[in-house]
Amino acid sequence: MRIFRPITAALSAAALLALAACGGGSSGSDEASGTPKSGGTLKVSFWPDNANFSCVDPFQVYWIEHRTIARNFADSLTDQDPETGKIVPWLAEKWEVSADGLAYTFHLKDGVTFSNGTPVDAQAVADDVAGWIATVKATNGAAYGASYIQGLSGAKVVDPKTVVLQLTKPNSSFLQATSTTNLAITDPAEFQLTPAQRCLGKGVIGSGLFVLDHYTPKVETVLTKRAGYNWGSELSTNRAEARLDKVIFNYVAEDSVRTGNLVSGAIDIAWPRNPFTPQDQKLIEKSGDTIQKRALPGVAYTLFANTTAGHPLSDPQVRKAFYKAIDVKTYSSTIFGADYPVVQSVFNSTTPYFKSESAKITFDPAAAKQILDAAGWTVGADGYRAKDGKVLSIDYPSALPIPGGELLQSQAKDVGIKLDLRPLTTAQSATYLTEGSYDLTSTYFTRADPGALQFIINPDVANSKALAQRVASPAETTQIQALFAKAIQTTDEKQAAQAYADLQDYLIDNAITFPLFERLQNAGISDKVHGFAFTSESFLKLNDVWKQ
Repeated sequence: MRIFRPITAALSAAALLALAACGGGSSGSDEASGTPKSGGTLKVSFWPDNANFSCVDPFQVYWIEHRTIARNFADSLTDQDPETGKIVPWLAEKWEVSADGLAYTFHLKDGVTFSNGTPVDAQAVADDVAGWIATVKATNGAAYGASYIQGLSGAKVVDPKTVVLQLTKPNSSFLQATSTTNLAITDPAEFQLTPAQRCLGKGVIGSGLFVLDHYTPKVETVLTKRAGYNWGSELSTNRAEARLDKVIFNYVAEDSVRTGNLVSGAIDIAWPRNPFTPQDQKLIEKSGDTIQKRALPGVAYTLFANTTAGHPLSDPQVRKAFYKAIDVKTYSSTIFGADYPVVQSVFNSTTPYFKSESAKITFDPAAAKQILDAAGWTVGADGYRAKDGKVLSIDYPSALPIPGGELLQSQAKDVGIKLDLRPLTTAQSATYLTEGSYDLTSTYFTRADPGALQFIINPDVANSKALAQRVASPAETTQIQALFAKAIQTTDEKQAAQAYADLQDYLIDNAITFPLFERLQNAGISDKVHGFAFTSESFLKLNDVWKQ
């Protein structure tokens, strides 16, 4: 699995209109739904995994569904409040960050063990760090966790409960990284196995409230209750043993089948990639079940231009005109439903340091036409603009159907831009970014930290340097890198906040990013399930879940 996945390679069918709707919270407090009960099996249905997503090793896993699973069997040094973004203690009871931002000292809780009884001590954390670094090398950077440990060079054990993680350069995103599933702490003995073996769950042992019983790709993943667990983070009402005995995750391809299984009682939670259709939503609510929604943090579903010479979007005026021609409000309501939120920035609204750019993301076809007129693009008899005998045509290739592609085409044509939705073969999809044979592409990144964007558009660290080098002009790229550096290479939260605000302004003002829609997660919840909650990453959190 590659870390970076353009939407054309990461999604499996227009199904990746993926990602569901907004809001958040739980399906009801314990007080409102009765006294929590222990026991029972929770059944959850995911969209199917496949060869690209067959991995449950926390450090390597890319797929958000399996990161949900990892979250519930492997704890992290810290946790992140989904409401505020604040980092709070978990396996570490406290920490200090050196003034230069190069040393993170974690003081671990007493009495914590992995599910096999091995202590979670400073040596285990240090060995995990060594294992992460080795995995990055062994996978040539393909392990998803590679983007979370930028600058991490090693760890030093001070005493059994104190460990110092050492960086070669400041990284203000690193503390948040320690709260994620990808840097969950596991028994370091797993690193004696190959990355491929670990992806299939072999040797993967965490300290969470559940134990990974088994993972059978394309069939099911099963978690069982961990006896003696009592070190949940302060963000959980129940910080002790799970209330459920077992959790079974299976994989169902058809949304309608998943919904039918929920309302019939065959499963307890339907976890779709697509938003529920209006018909399915009515069916779920009519049955007495509920739908919970939360924006996935990180980079919104965003279009990125090829701005190299000879491509139409190398002209910033054409980029500005193109984005003013796109009605993101109508797009969201048409593709996802009337209550679907409208994208407001290159970041989703649950991302720390998010700044709304709604006043600038405006649908203004009249202004788009004026910009193109001034730039010398004239409308021909076919309705498309041309200059110097060349039609204003934007090539948007994809191996899979593009969400709402025809609507985008129609909106672009209204101002005289021809948007070509070019199907790619499997072979072409693997090379088109490297070759630069495109004008427009799309991708996103799920992480509750704005630093995630640098792995798309900063050539120094991007997972696809070919894309990052073409997103902006050299001068614009220099400014983008300067803003990232200001945000990341600091321990001053106010400075980071200002730099990220300036970055969001700069990207929209210069038409470098074209946010298209907010990425959201839905969950259909049985009326027998209580205590449901999302994590800061919009994953399923099971600490407080119980069944009637």
